[in-house]
Amino acid sequence: MVKWRIPALLAMSLLVGCVTVDGSKTNVQKDPIAIAESRIELGLGYMQQGDYARAKQNFEKAIEHAPKYYRTGLTLAYYYETVGDIKAARKAYERASNAHPNNGTILNNYGTFLCKQGDYYHADRYFNQAIKQPHYYQVSASYENAGLCALKANDVKRAENYFIKALDHQPLRPNATIQLAAIEVKNNQLKDARLRLLAFNHRYGYQKPSLRVLVDLESKAGNRAMVEKYQSLLSQ
Repeated sequence: MVKWRIPALLAMSLLVGCVTVDGSKTNVQKDPIAIAESRIELGLGYMQQGDYARAKQNFEKAIEHAPKYYRTGLTLAYYYETVGDIKAARKAYERASNAHPNNGTILNNYGTFLCKQGDYYHADRYFNQAIKQPHYYQVSASYENAGLCALKANDVKRAENYFIKALDHQPLRPNATIQLAAIEVKNNQLKDARLRLLAFNHRYGYQKPSLRVLVDLESKAGNRAMVEKYQSLLSQ
């Protein structure tokens, strides 16, 4: 499986938001969700600094102010997952998904968590539940996550279908593009893979993951000069 940086950051990118508050400080204090958002941002900041004790304290404060707000439970689950308390993380994700069964972000993140634990069947179900939500706007990300999880489960055909769907929703999405091209090379669909990677490189420039796939592609095609070109670029 070709590695790319985006999936590792996906769960956190969905958690991080910006707090926009109108009016006076008094209005902020009266708005429990605004207070919870502030606590969440503080907690995530502490996590980036490695201060997990203060991070947890702020996440728990967020729950105290807005216990029914979906991001409070989700960030606590993310905290437990990050510190390696898998049992507590699972319970927190379950509570969040039970409280918000139609929230695509929670469903997607829970699916990501389950896939990391090797529970590919239930992970796939949660990704697909997220995709079906009418007001969920990270559909391409969930298709991509489902594809990556299918690869972990050695179900290449299912992964291929998911990556195609991810690209239908967001053309040239980096990870899905690279993974699909790698599958096409493996299936000897060299022309399709080459066109896909050329379009990718035109938009993003040469990247190590795309160059690795191009080296494999041109090696299969017997284009020694192109192999040397891409290997040279890769070494740079």
